[in-house]
Amino acid sequence: MKFLVDAQLPRKFALEIANLGADAIHTLDLPSANRTTDEEICKLALQTDRVVVTKDSDFVDSFLLRRIPAKLLFITTGNIPNKDLLQLLRDNWSVLFSMLEEGDFVELSRRTVTLHQ
Repeated sequence: MKFLVDAQLPRKFALEIANLGADAIHTLDLPSANRTTDEEICKLALQTDRVVVTKDSDFVDSFLLRRIPAKLLFITTGNIPNKDLLQLLRDNWSVLFSMLEEGDFVELSRRTVTLHQ
């Protein structure tokens, strides 16, 4: 599984996904870096079969209305120190991965991982 991490999350989040064994890039890795538009992110994710990882609710709206992006991991932790965010990812990785194999929209909060149907 491949991931594209949005600008609202730290580059370390993409690096941690890679450390966990998946292919991951951050918007900083793209030609327009963090100025890459949501539309461009969705287009690239579709072309390269990537899960968009974001805190931006605009992606949720787009997913619910148009099914774009095709796969979404929505982070709803609010403000959280990066070290805690990375630990949350590590602690929930196997569940997140399994849910993303099963469905197209997964939400990670401080307390739960939810597969939206």
